[in-house]
Amino acid sequence: MPGRQELPSTLERSSQDARRTWIKAHDSAVESYGEGERAHRVAYGALKHTCEKVGDHWERKEGGRKGPSDPRSARPRQQGGRSGEGVDENASKEHVYHVAQHLGIDGRSRMSKAELLDAIRKENRSRTRAARSR
Repeated sequence: MPGRQELPSTLERSSQDARRTWIKAHDSAVESYGEGERAHRVAYGALKHTCEKVGDHWERKEGGRKGPSDPRSARPRQQGGRSGEGVDENASKEHVYHVAQHLGIDGRSRMSKAELLDAIRKENRSRTRAARSR
């Protein structure tokens, strides 16, 4: 099934550029591996190289930077690693702080970068859940 018909809800709320990246990677993966979870993982992996999850949607990375966002997207398939859930862990602390500010995370000025990343992941999950229930 074409990626356009399987577009996740977080991407429906995202820019055309993010949707195009996911769809092209998904469709290519379907040709190589067939329909299913693997095609979705490949598409998200490609998306995480150019975009980061902010709240309930995906946005371009800080300064248009490209590259892996977390340990899992930096490794070849089946080598495992922890997922950053779409949060760009390689961004500067300043950028992470601004994302937390945009999301309205309380206590951010006293948080370390790791704490900010955890708080952003938690807020992203919360906003995505809320958007899906509308």
